[in-house]
Amino acid sequence: MGTTHEFSEDPRNQDIQIYINGELFARQEAKVSVFDSAFLVGDGVWESFRLHNGKLAFVKQHLARLKANLRALDYDRDIPIDQLIDGVYQTLQANQMISNDVHIRLMISRGNKRSPSQDPRANIGGPTVVIIAEYKHPSREEDHGLELFTVHVRRGSPDVQDPKLHTHSKLNCILACIQATKAGADEALMLDPLGFVSTCNSTNFFMVLDQQVWTSTGKYCLNGITRGNVIDLCKRHGIALFEKDFSLYDVYSADEAFVTGTFGGIGFVSMIDGRQIGDGRMGSTTRSLRALYSDLLDEECPLVTQTEE
Repeated sequence: MGTTHEFSEDPRNQDIQIYINGELFARQEAKVSVFDSAFLVGDGVWESFRLHNGKLAFVKQHLARLKANLRALDYDRDIPIDQLIDGVYQTLQANQMISNDVHIRLMISRGNKRSPSQDPRANIGGPTVVIIAEYKHPSREEDHGLELFTVHVRRGSPDVQDPKLHTHSKLNCILACIQATKAGADEALMLDPLGFVSTCNSTNFFMVLDQQVWTSTGKYCLNGITRGNVIDLCKRHGIALFEKDFSLYDVYSADEAFVTGTFGGIGFVSMIDGRQIGDGRMGSTTRSLRALYSDLLDEECPLVTQTEE
């Protein structure tokens, strides 16, 4: 068993420089206060990026999602977005990360508090910004499918905690992940409040039936950037796609299933709740979408040769 974020260990990550509020620190020296809002009460947001051909892939979509989260949590007045991207590139340059197989996590909290409290009025000194860039290459073999397990932990409705919030408060997903791990699976498949299939604990879920791609309505899952790109690819290339309610009854009859995420791109699913999906191998629709997504990455971040420079 593994995870959808399984990666090959890279010794270079032991010596990376980490960005904290405009300064760079060696990995062993990078620290934030125990009074930081993210540590005390999970009051923080984050965004991940993938470096492809030396550029941040789909950066406009990632920034739009980040802006929406900052506005929703009332951070946006204090944080210039352009400076955040400058910080990401500063971190990449400091670590001499110039090509592929680099994953970046940008984290923002409400900052330090004068005393432990959930009340934002107890905060002092402005937000905390941390950027970690690591050399990361997926280690899962391309033809080794993921195994999912449906957990009892549900994706909540927006009046409880909006699932579109990309926050540090991920306890429901962590509990789902724990349950799936205990069941011997790679990742959790999560249902919405009505019992329809919603998403996985750290990726978005798709199934294929009779060459039609199905995914949830999106009401109860994170608005994943890769998810959105796959939906657009289906529409652009004439692949039948439905954003709809469907149940485990439908999933168990699927010909193919796959998950999407910034780090792993598109990964195929071979088994769900002990039931083999299709013939247990990557299906033709999933394989086609992987190829289309790879082309989209190159279109978004074209390789620049020395002659072109």
